[in-house]
Parts: sequence; C-alpha cells; structure tokens
Amino acid sequence: MADLAIEVGAFEPIPETSAGERVVADVLAIGAPVVDAERVRGSVPVWFHTFALAPGIYTPGIARDHGYRLAVLGADRFAGRSVLDIGAFDGFYSFLAEVRGARRVVSVDNEQYVDWVRARFGVTLQGGVGFRAIAGLLASRVEYQRMDALDVRELGERFDVVVCFGILHRVTNPIGLLRALADVLAPGGEIVLETYGSHPAADAPAIEVHEPGGCTRAMTSSTGASPRRVCGDWHGSSASTRSRSSTSRRSTATQGSSPC
Repeated sequence: MADLAIEVGAFEPIPETSAGERVVADVLAIGAPVVDAERVRGSVPVWFHTFALAPGIYTPGIARDHGYRLAVLGADRFAGRSVLDIGAFDGFYSFLAEVRGARRVVSVDNEQYVDWVRARFGVTLQGGVGFRAIAGLLASRVEYQRMDALDVRELGERFDVVVCFGILHRVTNPIGLLRALADVLAPGGEIVLETYGSHPAADAPAIEVHEPGGCTRAMTSSTGASPRRVCGDWHGSSASTRSRSSTSRRSTATQGSSPC
C-alpha cells in the first residue's frame, strides 16, 4: 500500500482559503450559475482544492501555495494526450488537463485522505465527494478510480502524461511507486513529478535515496513555515521544473513547498 503518514492529535480548525489559491483556481474558472455554485460549495464538508465555481464564489480549499505547479501544466502538455492523475483528491489537475485539451483523463486516489481529514479536523468526509461534485458541475468525462497508486498497472492502459503531485514524499515505498508509474507510460510519455525537500545545485540529482532510518531536514521554500523533519528510508529533492530525459520517457520534477 502507498500509505500516507497521518499524525493524530487535537483537532485543528479548518483554515480559510488563501488568496494565492484563489489565483490558482481562477485558471480553471467554471462559471456556473450562482445557485448551482452555492449548492456545490455547501455539499462538501472539507474541500482540499479551491475551485472558482462562479464569479466571487470559491470552494474553501485548505491546500496552500500550489501556484508553482502551473508553470509545468501548460496547454501544450495536455492537448490531444491521455493523462493519469495520481492522488487526485478533489481533482483540480484532472479537470485542468481536460479543459486544456486532454483526449482522456483518468484520476486515481486511494482515499486515505478520509482518515487524514478525520484525524486533523474531526470531520467525516466521504471519499471522492468533492471530485464528483465538480465533475457534475463541469459535465466532465474524467474517469475516477478508487485505487492505490502502486496498483495503477491494473488499469490495463498506458498514458502519455502521468501527473504525480504531493504523493511521492508521503508513500512508504517511493521507489515502487516510481516503477509503477514508469510501467504505465506510453512510448515517449512523461511523468510530471513533484518531489519535496531542499534546494540543491542545478547539477545535483533530482532524487536522493537515503539509508533506512535516516533523517534529513526539509525546509519549506515559500510559506515561511518552520523546518520539518523528514524521517524514513527516502527523502526527495529537486530544482524547480528540472527535467530528466531518456530515449522513451521523460520526468519533469517540480519541488513542492505546501504544508498540505
């Protein structure tokens, strides 16, 4: 299983949506009628992604500082291509790929965030509820699968683009995840991969593999948050939008800085 680390403690208040996330949401402005926008916004007890449902009406997403991802998600990356979105949660990047011309989009999530939301906020959330709400509003054709990321071979198809944001640094078997993603790439396909960590030199490796039990210190890059300890058998880092190429597959790495 691609298990996520879940910290258990006192419940936190659900944070307000940041101005920065509303800017990101505006890239995928849905433009729904106000009555539909308000209905959808109120239908989900906790939103992870911020969506611009109608002018001035946004879902109260709790994700933070994801704007840096947009630089590697231009229309030229998706147009006419098949896309697999790993760990989709509410599906913002899946729907963005569809709107930007992807011919097919499949979203997968094992929905372990249900436990994370309950542990962090004390809220019971049905898996996939935010995704389904937005899909209905958009009349989207994106296909959603409740599935562990390590099981994507079971989809039985290959994709031109695999998007993997906010997942690699959270799983217990990151090397296994990378192998699984590589196995579902079409010839000439690419993985748009977010790692999480420090700011290495331009010629440093995109991923550092540490001995089991090792710890490294990861600094958030733009939130001003305190340093966090990252413990386990792996710690990833990359320079923003740094690429690694091969004859048939390409991985574009973008560094994450979000605490969520």
